[in-house]
Amino acid sequence: MSIETEAALDKMIFRKTQAATGRHISVSPANSPMQHLNYGRIILNSSQPAADFSTGERETSLICLGGEAQVRVDSKEFTLRPHDALYIPRDSEVAVKASGAADLAEFSAEVAKRYPVQLVRSADVTTESGLKFSTGGPGSTRTVTMNVTKNVEAGRLLVGITTSEPGNWTSWPPHEHARMLEEMYVYFDMPHPAYGIQLVYNNTDYPELVTVVRDGDAVLMPAGFHPNVSVPGHRISFLWAMAAHREVEDRQYGVVNVQPDFSAVGLNLSGNPAK
Repeated sequence: MSIETEAALDKMIFRKTQAATGRHISVSPANSPMQHLNYGRIILNSSQPAADFSTGERETSLICLGGEAQVRVDSKEFTLRPHDALYIPRDSEVAVKASGAADLAEFSAEVAKRYPVQLVRSADVTTESGLKFSTGGPGSTRTVTMNVTKNVEAGRLLVGITTSEPGNWTSWPPHEHARMLEEMYVYFDMPHPAYGIQLVYNNTDYPELVTVVRDGDAVLMPAGFHPNVSVPGHRISFLWAMAAHREVEDRQYGVVNVQPDFSAVGLNLSGNPAK
């Protein structure tokens, strides 16, 4: 592998992003090909029970992956439990604390407008609400939850969760949406020895990325088709976060281009195109 190829891969995958305690930003436009998306993790426990930050010019979404955390946004307070989401406007002061352990994923993107703070409870992201559905077919069955999408007023961010059936593909058939949206996947809830294989490519003969992915890995998709697959007997589970290139105008979930070779497969949707 050439030095140039190794450098390119270093900018498309970030390993073990959940390893450090406290608040740490792993991905930003400064260290990656992302134009808008920032991603970090807030890991709190008895040795590091709190983290404070300012959103600045970025709208921010927190997704609780484990434990329980109290979040204060300016003068408002919220309690986040697993898979609850909190949308935080730009120009906000944020304080996060936990009496025990807590694990939160943080996504952000710069915006011009200030949108209202909004809490999304996991219990409200249901089949009945149209924000959760199963999709795919034999070998590609998965469940999709849309935590911060059409249910939240925002400028750029779209965030949700996909969980496959064991040994199944997701993001299938392969599709891309680079004209409107950049994206990243963050793998979580995949205890050892579970792993998956992630591809990112514009041409299957010369893929930009083919790599093993495990719990805590973040994969960037600034462009290209991006299917993945779990190993037999284990599922893959990941957060997907997208940022619209044009604020509001491009913030559309499900506007995709399917790889022409697989266009006959169909996306097998349940109200919205699946990730």
